[in-house]
Amino acid sequence: MNVAMWSGPRNLSTALMYSFGARKDFDVWDEPFYAAYLAQTGRNHPMRDAIIAAGETDPAKVARRCMASAPGGQKNFYQKHMSQHMLPGIDRDWFGSVAHVFLIRHPARVLASFDRKLERPGLEDIGFRQQAEIFAQVRATGAPAVVIDSADIRRAPEGMLTRLCDALNLPYDPAMLHWPEGGHVNDGVWAAHWYDAVHRSTGFAGPEGPLPALSAHLQAVCDAALPHYQALRAHSLPGTSEADSH
Repeated sequence: MNVAMWSGPRNLSTALMYSFGARKDFDVWDEPFYAAYLAQTGRNHPMRDAIIAAGETDPAKVARRCMASAPGGQKNFYQKHMSQHMLPGIDRDWFGSVAHVFLIRHPARVLASFDRKLERPGLEDIGFRQQAEIFAQVRATGAPAVVIDSADIRRAPEGMLTRLCDALNLPYDPAMLHWPEGGHVNDGVWAAHWYDAVHRSTGFAGPEGPLPALSAHLQAVCDAALPHYQALRAHSLPGTSEADSH
């Protein structure tokens, strides 16, 4: 099975990649379209030149690999995708050939975290609009489209991962709860800038506290993102907190 996991930044996405990477039946791929995204947009992200040099800038070639067998020879192939990397014009015909999971997180939490790494992010930087668009496109193909909230995973990792595996018709593997400290061999070259916290981890962090206070700029972006989050959340696996929707 090929699984495309769609997320925005600062959303437990790397930890979930490590979780699937801890299974012996999965290969993982970290942000396949990142180099193509930077090359096409000209965005000045940290480590931009290194990312472009290390990655594939032709999105058509990336899409073909997304449909192909796992490169390491494993039975299953997990792909950690950033929703904002799927720019208009990138071929999406491959969507119907893989299973899809949509990892969501309240935009206030995303923005508070992302602003510490990339100042004054806008709506297009955090992927909520694109994630909702991709969800609609995937559902139109009839491919599996599972939604899960990162807050629920942090509150009950084993229970939510079991539900996620059930939704994908995969057996749950307890190995998904832990991974070695220091990162994964398949981390992207950008890990040195973005993954410091998860590199210190060996499992999922505990539940989060109240929603953070935001600056006026970030609050405006949050307000624009919130309808997209709430629309996806309406389809999420059982366990999503009502308290986190406000």
